[in-house]
Amino acid sequence: MSARLLVGDQVVVISGKDKGKRGAVVKLVDDGERVVVSGLNMISRHTRPTQARPEGGIIRREAAMASCKVMPIDPSTGKGTRIRFSGEGSAKKRVAVSGADLPAVEKRVRESQESRV
Repeated sequence: MSARLLVGDQVVVISGKDKGKRGAVVKLVDDGERVVVSGLNMISRHTRPTQARPEGGIIRREAAMASCKVMPIDPSTGKGTRIRFSGEGSAKKRVAVSGADLPAVEKRVRESQESRV
């Protein structure tokens, strides 16, 4: 089955404390059931000083959110949209409800994200 969201997609949050904010998908977690979006769903992590991080302190970072809470942005309208798939087999394309093709994410970006994990 093809993925509804891919790393690098521009998305808008549809519910929660960050409702209406936009960002790019940085990472897919749990086979795409949760996503990390750049600059959204920020948490404060209180850390102790360690040898690896001697300063310790409060670190702010993005936390994962449920993928059902975000929608990809339609490139033609600039609004959130549902996704449908057109084509067969390996020729499948992700298409917005308006009919516009969603931009394909480069394999380089996806491979670099997978190598970090």
